[in-house]
Amino acid sequence: MNGWHETEVRVRYAETDQMGIAHHANYLIWFETGRSDLCRARGFSYKEMEENENALMVVAESYVRYKSPAFYEDVLTIRTAISEIRSRSIRFSYEISRNKDDSLIAEGETLHLVTDQDHKVKSIPEVYKRLLTEDDKMAFPANQAPR
Repeated sequence: MNGWHETEVRVRYAETDQMGIAHHANYLIWFETGRSDLCRARGFSYKEMEENENALMVVAESYVRYKSPAFYEDVLTIRTAISEIRSRSIRFSYEISRNKDDSLIAEGETLHLVTDQDHKVKSIPEVYKRLLTEDDKMAFPANQAPR
């Protein structure tokens, strides 16, 4: 599909254990941060999709492979890409790396089904499918997407 979208986060104290290592559950939150930023870079937000089209992206599967720990105050880059779009689902792929040594600390993916507010699976609205599959040159640069 299209290339990677990058988002930076800093590991907060609240995200770590007593040893200063980021808790494993935070990686899924960081995936969501990357995914939300990718959508905004493509010109829309989850909220807009829900309000305008009654379309929600529900997580159906998630997978994380931990490679190396992240520590308090580490600056991380979350790389997010769309790896598959079908009529009613979207698969996102992720890589998280530590900026100071460029080491890969985690990778994974999530699969999302599109549903309405009554939890009935529905097709991805065409406008959002088009925005997600457009050439990367049409995307907003990181941290410059409309809010």
